[in-house]
Amino acid sequence: MEIRHLITFQTIVEVGSYTRAALKLGYTQSTITSHIQALDHEIGGELFTFENRKLQLTHLGRELIPLAEDLLSTHDQIKNMQSAHEVKGGLRVAAPESLTISKVGPIIRGYSLKYPQVKLTLTNGTCGQNQADLVSGRVDIALMVYPELNLEKCIHYPLGEEKIVLVSSNDGPDHFDEYKKDNQQYFFITNEEGCSYRSMFERYLLKHNIHNFQTMELWSIEAIKQTVMSGLGFAVLPYITVKEEVDRGKLKILSHSEKFDPIYSHMLIKKKRWVSPAVEAFTELVLNSFRENDEECFN
Repeated sequence: MEIRHLITFQTIVEVGSYTRAALKLGYTQSTITSHIQALDHEIGGELFTFENRKLQLTHLGRELIPLAEDLLSTHDQIKNMQSAHEVKGGLRVAAPESLTISKVGPIIRGYSLKYPQVKLTLTNGTCGQNQADLVSGRVDIALMVYPELNLEKCIHYPLGEEKIVLVSSNDGPDHFDEYKKDNQQYFFITNEEGCSYRSMFERYLLKHNIHNFQTMELWSIEAIKQTVMSGLGFAVLPYITVKEEVDRGKLKILSHSEKFDPIYSHMLIKKKRWVSPAVEAFTELVLNSFRENDEECFN
């Protein structure tokens, strides 16, 4: 069994197709196919199958993922023995938009200045997508805004509770009860499905039989804020993402009597035999940054 065959397998899992794996690794598609065929032969069964022309992992393929990750992690550790403590290489981070615009930006900048030898890639997605990308190996670190988590396959760092607020334009109603009374006039302005605080709010509405809000789904938090400012309705967002607009009088926080489930910030790292210095350095920077923010808020 050759290391390059396992790298090919892992890359296919990450990118989802033989063609994209060939482009990423610089191989021909026939080389990719031969690598997987060699693994199939050694393991004694197929790792991938096609269903309706879509590539799918078999049961054997799913079983191989954690074993391949452990072996490739050990391989990386051996390759880097001489420079085991140097912070270099690649680092892939996934974060939701809310954390990216409020907290992660300065962390990324500070990390890049301190460790210029690391090629850092940041992607945005819903928290569920970020977690899936971490588990599948597409990213090294996933940041999330989510209810409480208890994951066996990940190293979990709780980063603190995120205050979720209802916001409206300054000339809109002051209390959420007014929106509930006239729920056909105003929109619930929100981001894509799968967002944790949108899901939390919609579960609350369903549980308490609050129906008929018109939903306007937008592509970014900035678009949501601008639309709320125009007076079309209200939004449910982490306070940190609207603090500036509230302080400047462009948005106002709605009073309400609702009791929402708490939402927290989290950092997840996949459990491996060896964690790279680049990952360790980013983890330390994130923990220090969030700790400092908490101390500032407390003071």
